[in-house]
Amino acid sequence: MKTHILYSDRLAGGKHWSMRMRRGTSLRLIDVEGGANVGVLFYNPENLLERYNAPDTLKCQHTYKLTKGHCLYSDMGRIFCSITDDSFGWHDTLCGNSFAKQVARQWGERDYQADRNEWLQNGHDAFLIEAAKYGLNKQDLAANLNLFSKITPDDVGGLSYAPVQSKAGDFVELRFEMDTIVLLHTCPHPLNPAADYPFNPVTYQIIKSEPVADDDLCKNACSENKRGFENNRLYYLGA
Repeated sequence: MKTHILYSDRLAGGKHWSMRMRRGTSLRLIDVEGGANVGVLFYNPENLLERYNAPDTLKCQHTYKLTKGHCLYSDMGRIFCSITDDSFGWHDTLCGNSFAKQVARQWGERDYQADRNEWLQNGHDAFLIEAAKYGLNKQDLAANLNLFSKITPDDVGGLSYAPVQSKAGDFVELRFEMDTIVLLHTCPHPLNPAADYPFNPVTYQIIKSEPVADDDLCKNACSENKRGFENNRLYYLGA
């Protein structure tokens, strides 16, 4: 079946963007050069107090990593979006964001006034800039998802940045089950050990989704996901 792309653009490395995704559309993110990281947060545009909940997303699906077949939950038990396709297979939702002090310590200090587009942005401040567009501030930032970043645990619970990360052309596709404000940035993962600040771009495409079928992988992956989809259906009754 031919993919119906409604919009496509590229986001350079170390930058940020946001958009309102409509229920019934999908967001496909493509790692252009390899080694990308895309920090993501989700909010309900009709109630900004409802936002992405990392603990519920993991515990109700009994997983540490996120990949195809998983759903991304709000703190109201509803599903923002489902991962319907994924060529990489491992996305981190534990390690959070980079911060200004960390970026300066690891890669030096550059600011926009002196360095323009070559300045070194951090994930926390990138989210704050986008959040402010919707009346949100730092108290509204939840634990975020890091797409395209594989983080492995050791036997005592320590976390490390895997030596093999996504390659050029890897992609992940999110199908939105609710209208959702999406905040995203392409700043490096906080555990990335690179000697130079990684400016890794991504292409993003907004796609018309197919209706959710009765045998949908994400909906039927576990009983909790079935309840999440039913919570969404109840939420939109009469809409």
